[in-house]
Amino acid sequence: MNIQSAIQPNKAELLREARLAAYATPLEEFHPGAPRLFQNDTLWPWFERLRREAPVHYCTHAPIEPYWSVTRYHDIMHVDTNHAIFSSDVSHGGIMIRDVAPGYDWPSFIAMDEPRHGEQRKTVSPMFTPQHLDELALLIRQRSAKVLDSLPRNETFNWVEKVSIELTTQMLATLFDFPFEERRKLTRWSDVSTALPKSGIVASEEQRRQELEECAAYFGRLWHERAKAEPRNDLISMMAHSEATRHMTPDNLMGNLILLIVGGNDTTRNTMTGSVLALNENPAEYQKLRDNPGLIETMVPEVIRWQTPLAHMRRTALVDTELGGQKIRKGDRVVMWYVSGNRDEEVIENPDAFIIDRRRPRIHLSFGFGIHRCVGMRLAELQLRIVWEEILKRFERIEVVGEPKRVYSSFVRGYESLPVRIPG
Repeated sequence: MNIQSAIQPNKAELLREARLAAYATPLEEFHPGAPRLFQNDTLWPWFERLRREAPVHYCTHAPIEPYWSVTRYHDIMHVDTNHAIFSSDVSHGGIMIRDVAPGYDWPSFIAMDEPRHGEQRKTVSPMFTPQHLDELALLIRQRSAKVLDSLPRNETFNWVEKVSIELTTQMLATLFDFPFEERRKLTRWSDVSTALPKSGIVASEEQRRQELEECAAYFGRLWHERAKAEPRNDLISMMAHSEATRHMTPDNLMGNLILLIVGGNDTTRNTMTGSVLALNENPAEYQKLRDNPGLIETMVPEVIRWQTPLAHMRRTALVDTELGGQKIRKGDRVVMWYVSGNRDEEVIENPDAFIIDRRRPRIHLSFGFGIHRCVGMRLAELQLRIVWEEILKRFERIEVVGEPKRVYSSFVRGYESLPVRIPG
């Protein structure tokens, strides 16, 4: 499973140029949240320098409002676990580096503070109990086998489209009991909800609003159907029949649905793609996996760390406070760069290396910590584990045969395409 020789020099040259730029640019001119750094995968030296020289950095050199960047593991943990000081609430701007745009401030439980957050989160938690995950595992394995068996041999295809999107969208449709033949609507709504204006995903804010209003109307119909029916074991029915969520406003319903769609789609789909890329770029690790498939258990959390599918989460300071020797004022934006904390040399040994048999692979930050820790993280891990178990049964190797095309975003670390070939 060797990446094509033409790919690596291009990446090495890009990183060399990025390192020169990162160490030549004055810290006061840093804008680590620039989406282009993530699209061309040249973010690493910029965050490396911040961790070393300005681990809590105030950015005023950006086309958005000023923000603090928190780049070291323990500082991120401090912010993530102190929800009484650092707010997620949409009324303060939400969970992304850019404030929620007017008209898009649908409240979801990830963008709520206590006590409302906990009340609404508990409603969907039964979906992710060990017993229910055991039931879902059978379905995941059946679908993974079917999708993998349908892949072409000896021809180039887009792994993102044929595998990552298809498998994650099938699972989302199951969790919502969404009409299966229309499941790709979920992928589209997820992409539209997080896309930046320059991403090319939507042509205008008017188009984005129109498509998300279609999403709201579609789920509104499903909600009313489930509310009138007997309780069922899907996320919409759970919310429709729970005392904490049955009286949600349409805006609150929309916020929670978008949260569950993005959480169930982007994280698993992009880590599934990232795993193929990581093993191509690290053939010795792939050989370890071939020799000992039991290493899937530690490879899964390692690839989640290595990929960090959501690069950041943002909070807003509720009071004046101090962090890393810096004075944070009430109302300041505070951005936790999970993607940087996952490469913190003080916590993670040899953090830039992809090592599938790490001794402590689960200390990564990708799922967050504290009250907002990802509710579906065990399902994400389960999907990744099963798909790799099924891959190893079928294919000797999956070859990456071209450069990945990454998403234009500093929030979602994702892929639009990854050209691969499976030898016959």
